[in-house]
Amino acid sequence: MTSLVRHVTVDCADAYTLGSFWARVLDGSLAEDDFPGDPMALLSCANGVQILFITGPDAKTGKNRVHFDLQPQDRTRDAEVTRLLALGATQLDDQRRPDGTGWVVMADIEGNEFCVERSAAERGETERA
Repeated sequence: MTSLVRHVTVDCADAYTLGSFWARVLDGSLAEDDFPGDPMALLSCANGVQILFITGPDAKTGKNRVHFDLQPQDRTRDAEVTRLLALGATQLDDQRRPDGTGWVVMADIEGNEFCVERSAAERGETERA
C-alpha cells in the first residue's frame, strides 16, 4: 500500500484570509467551522483537492519551493489573469509568447508564487495550428 496526499498545507500569516482568497480563486469553500482569527482553515475544492492553511509565526522569506500551476477551465489564461488581479493577486512575471504559449507568474495576497497556464481549449488551438 502506498501513501496518498491528504491535503496540501500552506503556512501563512492569516489562515482564514488566505484561505478565503484561494476559495475565490479555486471556486472552493472553507470548512463550516472556519472563522476569522482561527489558526487553521481548510479549503475544499470541487475536484476533491483540499488545502490546509495554518497560521504560523514565520514570515515568507524567499521563493516558494512548491507552487500551484492553475489551468483555467471556463475562460482563457488572459481572462483568468485579469480575474485574479481583481481578487488581489499581483503579477510577478510574464512568460507569454507571441504564439500563445507560455504562462504568467503571479503572487497571492501573502506573496506566495503561482502560475497561470493556458486553458485546455487554448492548448488545443495551438496544437491544431
